[in-house]
Amino acid sequence: MTIDRLIRIFAGSFILISLALGVEASPLFVSPWFLAFTAFVGANLLQFGFTNVCPLGWVLGRLGVPAAGEVPATSR
Repeated sequence: MTIDRLIRIFAGSFILISLALGVEASPLFVSPWFLAFTAFVGANLLQFGFTNVCPLGWVLGRLGVPAAGEVPATSR
C-alpha cells in the first residue's frame, strides 16, 4: 500500500464518517458540526491537489510507508 492510496482511504473514510455523524437523517446523527470536518477534509484534498503537500503524507512517510513508485524494503 502506498502513501497516495492510504491518503485516499483515510480521506474517504473520514468524509463518510463525518457525514454519517453530521446529517440529521442519519441514524448515527450526533451534531451538524461534524459537517465542518467534512468541509475541512475536502479543503485539504483540494489544497493537496494543487500543492502536492499533505500532512498525513508526511506522517505516513515517517512511519515508513512507501511512496508511489518506491520498492518496499521487504521485496528487495
